[in-house]
Amino acid sequence: MNSNEIKFDEKGLLPAIIQDAETLEVLTLAYMNKESLEKTLETGETWFYSRSRQELWHKGETSGNTQTVVEMKYDCDKDALLVLVKPKGPACHTGAISCFSQEVTERKTRLGEYQILQSLETVIQQREKERPEGAYTTYLFEKGVDKILKKVGEESAEVIIAAKNRDPEELKWEAADLLYHLQVLLVEQGLPFKEVLKTLEERHKGRDRS
Repeated sequence: MNSNEIKFDEKGLLPAIIQDAETLEVLTLAYMNKESLEKTLETGETWFYSRSRQELWHKGETSGNTQTVVEMKYDCDKDALLVLVKPKGPACHTGAISCFSQEVTERKTRLGEYQILQSLETVIQQREKERPEGAYTTYLFEKGVDKILKKVGEESAEVIIAAKNRDPEELKWEAADLLYHLQVLLVEQGLPFKEVLKTLEERHKGRDRS
């Protein structure tokens, strides 16, 4: 990308939509000037221009929640950027994954949305770190891997029973329990859920080529 091709506004700024490269969730809308854009291209991590502080800022410089750039695109008018990133932690200063977490209108269906898996992983990671008293996830981590493995086994059996009984309502609940406990196990093992998704993607691509 040649920054000289970009059309900045009268204040020398350019809106940049930041999107998770894997989940495709929109994380935030920020602004870049020419210098922050060039720093982003140079370092491979997002840099922005703060309109309130009137200065450059490196995303994650203080929080550690940096964003590694995977791909950058500009629109047909060359006056807006789409930046696909691999985020290291939440994008929002509130601790939310995305700055766009407040709903104005609620979608009638959530089909096709898998953001809950990412949100669940974040919550479980926080539970492991903070260990709030009385939380079930805290209890699992304190009991250790043997307890977690036992629960994964129990929930797997419950899924089998529900399926065998042709009980879709029970199967739905048991499958949700299994996914939760599997997420706890992955966090305990230090294996990001996105690595599992990446393996599925690689297998899918392999089938397409065969």
